[in-house]
Amino acid sequence: MDNRPIGVFDSGVGGLTSINALNEVLPDESIIYFGDTARTPYGSKSPRTICEFSLQIADFLEKQGVKMLIIACNTITSVALKEIQKAHPTMLVQGIIEPAAQEVAKVCNKDNSVGIIATMVTTQSRAYENALHALKGDLNVHSQACPAFVPLIEEGAIESETMDTTIHHYLDSFVEQHKIDTLVLGCTHYPIIKKEIEKCCPSIKTIIDPSMALAEAAERMLGIHDMLAEKKTQKNIFYASDLSADFVNMINRLGITGDYRLEQHSF
Repeated sequence: MDNRPIGVFDSGVGGLTSINALNEVLPDESIIYFGDTARTPYGSKSPRTICEFSLQIADFLEKQGVKMLIIACNTITSVALKEIQKAHPTMLVQGIIEPAAQEVAKVCNKDNSVGIIATMVTTQSRAYENALHALKGDLNVHSQACPAFVPLIEEGAIESETMDTTIHHYLDSFVEQHKIDTLVLGCTHYPIIKKEIEKCCPSIKTIIDPSMALAEAAERMLGIHDMLAEKKTQKNIFYASDLSADFVNMINRLGITGDYRLEQHSF
């Protein structure tokens, strides 16, 4: 047993979409979350910059006494996972892409047409394609970068005409051309606009949010190492590098429950 908190981080508010799943699967765990809202979005930055920023956050969370790092960000996982593991060899580190790929492989077969929507960096890394084909080589997988989604979500422009127009711009021809029936939200920001995507793209039969798969993977890793908490020992802490009203509003919008406190930390 290990009652130290879990560290969860993302480039901004997106990783907050994983908190409810983590609270459900791991109710006895305390969480320290960090969203790099001052430097978001990461998806248009160079891999070198993403690694630099991510290592800063990982170092900060380690200093907060966390027992595990959960990378609730596809962009960071796709380019910086190995660097974070190398820099923190004694820390458990769980990225999001492998659990997400396992969930897709579990529910899809060669008759499906799977669409991955993600940031430019994640798409260019082909991390999802590599992970999916390693698990199930005959899957029909297509990727589409949607770089404008994260800035719009971070600004709170979710239920808006601008968001609907942007969804149609990225997805209409992509879905039609590849006959996409299963869409994977390959960025933790995207579950925030899941309802808007469903409205704009009614032909898609299944939309996969990897949050629950990530939480279950974290539970398995902690269990294997006998590091599950016996009880919750502190309030959850949500750090942001820019503690704006949008960050607080997103916590409320997602219906995150339980005791927590807000803190700001800049690099």
